[in-house]
Amino acid sequence: MGRLCLCPAMGPTPTLTLLLLLSACFPGSCHPGLSALQDVTAELFGSEARGTVAAFGDFNSDKQTDIFLIRSKNQLVILLADVKAPYYKPKPEVVLQWSDQVITSVVPGDYDGDSQMDVLLTLHSKKADNTTAVIFWGNNQTLDPKLYTTLKQSFLDEPLVLDFNGDMIPDIFGMVKGNPKPQICSLIGRNQTWYPALDADIEMHVPHSHAFIDLNKDFTADLFLTTKDAGEIHFEIWENKDGNFSKVPAPYDMKKPPNAKKIGQSAFADFDGDGQQEHLLPVCADENCHESVIYRNMPGSNQWIPILSNLKNGDTLWGFVSQEPVQFPITIHLGDYNMDGFPDALAILKNTSGSNKQAFLLENVPCNDASCRTVGRMFRVLWELSDLNQIKNAVVATFFDIYEDGILDLLVLNENKENSEFTIHALRNNFDADAYFVKVIVLSGLCSNDCPHKVTPFGVNQPGPYIMYTTADANGYLKNASAGQLSQSAHFALQLPYVVLGLGRSANFLDHLYVGIPRPLGEKSIRKQEWTAIIPNSQLIVIPYPHNSPKSWSAKLYLTPSNIVLLTAIALIGVCVFILAVIGILHWQEKKADDREKRQEAHRFHFDAM
Repeated sequence: MGRLCLCPAMGPTPTLTLLLLLSACFPGSCHPGLSALQDVTAELFGSEARGTVAAFGDFNSDKQTDIFLIRSKNQLVILLADVKAPYYKPKPEVVLQWSDQVITSVVPGDYDGDSQMDVLLTLHSKKADNTTAVIFWGNNQTLDPKLYTTLKQSFLDEPLVLDFNGDMIPDIFGMVKGNPKPQICSLIGRNQTWYPALDADIEMHVPHSHAFIDLNKDFTADLFLTTKDAGEIHFEIWENKDGNFSKVPAPYDMKKPPNAKKIGQSAFADFDGDGQQEHLLPVCADENCHESVIYRNMPGSNQWIPILSNLKNGDTLWGFVSQEPVQFPITIHLGDYNMDGFPDALAILKNTSGSNKQAFLLENVPCNDASCRTVGRMFRVLWELSDLNQIKNAVVATFFDIYEDGILDLLVLNENKENSEFTIHALRNNFDADAYFVKVIVLSGLCSNDCPHKVTPFGVNQPGPYIMYTTADANGYLKNASAGQLSQSAHFALQLPYVVLGLGRSANFLDHLYVGIPRPLGEKSIRKQEWTAIIPNSQLIVIPYPHNSPKSWSAKLYLTPSNIVLLTAIALIGVCVFILAVIGILHWQEKKADDREKRQEAHRFHFDAM
């Protein structure tokens, strides 16, 4: 596993500037390329490569991301990251199991505010249509199967975990049986407090794709809802303008694309690198998903622009997989695969003339079609990725930084005909180019160095923070990108507890990195801090403590070793050897000149003596 080297957050030094310039100019490093994916499943999981990947989080606070699995539909297993192969090993004392209910989702977080990771599970029984939520309380980096709280009210769908009141302690949002208004459950001190979230009667679409993310660039998370009105699917935005959520009128209150027969899960990304989050929506234009499209909604308009259509490879037509009943809805998982600053995607597609389902990588490229020229970018399917194509009957594909090196790798689940368990495949991203990144994780900030029980608060998933950077690209043009941290949590959103932003091929320091957190109810001021001159290829851990004093927030910077560092070292050693060789040659020439002069001087003295 990749390890990180701790150093304080700081600006550039002459030595670091020289190293970055050398790495950018080292021969052979200025030709980006993408080699084949490498299957590293055995190296990572050994015999544990089975189950459903449900969530990610640093459970034991060792600054390495662990994996939460669902096995046999009713068992939770946590695979802890290790420095020795196999790199992910089960924590045997943490196995939670039910006999009469199945686990439908897993959401790690600190629900009681003690800076230790708890785990929320949603359970579904065949005897009832509702969803029960149970929280197991973390204590000393473990879970006690006997120490849990069952929420008093059950939900009509999987809940959304968010920070509704801006106290940096996750709350639980959803529709409950018998109440037309969405409800919030807060568990500070492990005591349940329920209250209406919004002053409106709302009918939610099931399965929903709600999100808690900043949609107006004010660094405060807003609320995006998937609703129904007279049987029609609508998308609503509730902005947090002054600490209270207010519904935004049309055109933000929009209907689904007019030709859409089946709707997938909404996703959010800075698709075109302008610092603004856009709404991406996969849909099927017919009941059989023979015509599958991904739309992008233009901010501030009700216009749906196709950014991926005509999924045809040769004579084979592919389409999204629509499953009934819905265990895995139509979903695209987003991540910057090639670190160019534009998010790519993973999707499961089905051969419409057969039964094979495969995972495909959708690369974010400049638009070459008239339909997306107003956007400027589009998705292009990479049909020929051999290791990915070998995984048949795929059901889920997502990004994951396996080696903690800032490069997003792939995890793919596929159906195993021998038993009911899914098989996990890990594919290493052998991306080899002079591209850079910055990796940011924002903690709860409930404590800094004086945490209760002397715990280290690194292992807490925090929904709602928003991150954006601005810098200059290799040509000197302004470049920026943004992302929200853990904006979605239901229906296998599989979002990472950190944000990886690609910087492209520019070795420049980040001019500005902005981090904002949700604000409390009734608070008009924005809680945002800025850091300057951030070193590329680094991880920044932000501790927003205290919450209301952004100038006091601290950040720890970790430099990530990579091949570029090796190239930099080789380049630096080469320059040093060259300089030493020049010095040696000059010294040798000077010594020869001195010897010649001495001989001439001795000869001249001899004749004068005569």
